[in-house]
Amino acid sequence: MNGISVDINHLKKGEVNLGTSIMAVTFKDGVILGADSRTTTGAYIANRVTDKLTQIHDTIYCCRSGSAADTQAVADIVKYHLQVYSSQLPNNEKPTTKVAANVFQELCYNNKDGLTAGIICAGYDKQNKGSVYSIPIGGSIHQQDYAIAGSGSTFIYGWCNENYKPEMEKDDCVQFIKTALSEAIKWDGSSGGVIRMVILTEKGVERLIFYPEDYQK
Repeated sequence: MNGISVDINHLKKGEVNLGTSIMAVTFKDGVILGADSRTTTGAYIANRVTDKLTQIHDTIYCCRSGSAADTQAVADIVKYHLQVYSSQLPNNEKPTTKVAANVFQELCYNNKDGLTAGIICAGYDKQNKGSVYSIPIGGSIHQQDYAIAGSGSTFIYGWCNENYKPEMEKDDCVQFIKTALSEAIKWDGSSGGVIRMVILTEKGVERLIFYPEDYQK
């Protein structure tokens, strides 16, 4: 997988942007990814119900922020490379989240001058259980217990730092993400819509969708 590169030509003027709030959190049995669903073009809301949680392999997903075109292209390329890679593994083994995150990192770093792509890659595998990797714009890579990104993340760094607990139960982790993203949506004009979540464990994939807490009052 050395030397991965991609030629993406996109028009910066009027570019569709995922002004967004995304996060991924490890918990006792795996990892949960969450995101809002608003896509903007400048001040115009282009889509209220975008799915920013993209499946890369069976139990590996990514959250996307930045240019919608860039992040969709990068996710598609990584998904393809993992399909080829997994076909070469013995005994029906599956690629690890670390492998997926490093392919993201190589793509984003090698094309950092032409991409606006911030990625959180998270997943569950037998070797490492639940794991989270942040690949911000520029192409660095950081393994973390939890990661937050996007325009709405600036409003919730302090709250997440104060309230995150390692080895949370599933319901506690869902509530943690729901509250954090509700606050991000409340304060960030580029975030909105619904809150989507993906729960990745040994049992597989579970999808959830919520309205932000403020909408329910």
